[in-house]
Amino acid sequence: MVFFVALVIVLAAAVFVVSFGGDWAISFSPTSIEDKIQSWGHWGVIGSIALMILHSFVPFPAEFLAIANGMVYGLVWGTVITWFGAMMGAFLAFALSRALGRPFVAMVVSQRNWHVIDKWAGEQGWQVVFLSRFLPIISFNLVNYMAGLTSITWWTFGWTTGLGILPLTFLMVMLGDRANMLPWYLWAMFIVIGIAMWLALRFHRTTIARQRSSADNGPG
Repeated sequence: MVFFVALVIVLAAAVFVVSFGGDWAISFSPTSIEDKIQSWGHWGVIGSIALMILHSFVPFPAEFLAIANGMVYGLVWGTVITWFGAMMGAFLAFALSRALGRPFVAMVVSQRNWHVIDKWAGEQGWQVVFLSRFLPIISFNLVNYMAGLTSITWWTFGWTTGLGILPLTFLMVMLGDRANMLPWYLWAMFIVIGIAMWLALRFHRTTIARQRSSADNGPG
């Protein structure tokens, strides 16, 4: 039953975006997303949530959507809408992964990420899930699928995801809400943080690759 509900919601989100999205994806940016959400009128909230749901299945920079929500709905409601959509997408991906297992995940996750899944599955405590959300070195989508393959409970997955993604969600929405008011040094700080996170991600992936290579080669 959970599987069918999850599938219906995902398909409904896809149909909504395809039917009303137009050609804005050609110039995917916070400004173009803001214009499209505003053009949807009262349907804008549903459209934004639908996009966040699809983000769990079709990778795109959800940070742009969070910034656009800040531009359109302000800090409070922009955060609520972005967070709710992200949680919906996370739960749906988690549900499909748990219901269909590794064959489904194999269809949506590239082969090069399977060693990350296998390693992560052996460390399935709430601390691992929370840190994966709070410090998004591993992609949001990948964590959803990986968690579905473990024995972690729905409750633990929910609260670690909800709390873990909230700070970054708030920050991205605030950037949109106050885009014209932030001084240059804050923008510089955000750029530095972004570069640092990118370097951390590169280092993490390189370390994982080296460990995997060492394990495959065995002791010399």
